Amino acid sequence: MTELLTMFCEYGLLAMFVLILAEYACFPVSSEIVLPFAGAFAASQQISFFLLLPLSILAGLLGTSLCYLVGRMGGTYLLTKLSNRFPQAAKPLDSSFQTFSKYGLWAVGIGRVIPLCRTYIAFVAGAFKQSYFSFFLASLAGISVWNSVLIGIGYFFRENWEIISGWYSRYRDILLLVLILLLLFFLAHRVIKDYFSK
Repeated sequence: MTELLTMFCEYGLLAMFVLILAEYACFPVSSEIVLPFAGAFAASQQISFFLLLPLSILAGLLGTSLCYLVGRMGGTYLLTKLSNRFPQAAKPLDSSFQTFSKYGLWAVGIGRVIPLCRTYIAFVAGAFKQSYFSFFLASLAGISVWNSVLIGIGYFFRENWEIISGWYSRYRDILLLVLILLLLFFLAHRVIKDYFSK
């Protein structure tokens, strides 16, 4: 936290932009720490929430696009190597490809609010050759929700930061489970809907 505070004090919005971009580009930066802290710092410096939020979304889209491009250019090769090295993985990978191809928009959009999955979903989307336009729209929706919530928590509840971070640490696993169940529900609903519409 001290390092973040030093960076934010010295470089302000530029530091926030670069850190958020790095996190979405799959660098080991935790958005669960950076985004609320950026919100709290912005509020303390009278930086408008409506300036920080669009900048954070832009940083997220640039970072995730880099990750998508890496997956697009080399992801298929890496997945093919994995299939060749571990033949038992070929069928599940092929199944994953078919599922992602069919429900990719949902997978990217909802995956954006699931920790860990939310960052690496860009690589998977690129590897599975999801159209960039679809990827961009789904990412825009998911990133907007995720950044709004986490930056908003820091920005509007900065005076109760310790209480909120304590609640988050305590209920993080439950929140993750709920989000995964919601993803499964949406996918199951889509599968059932497609099956009965044939």
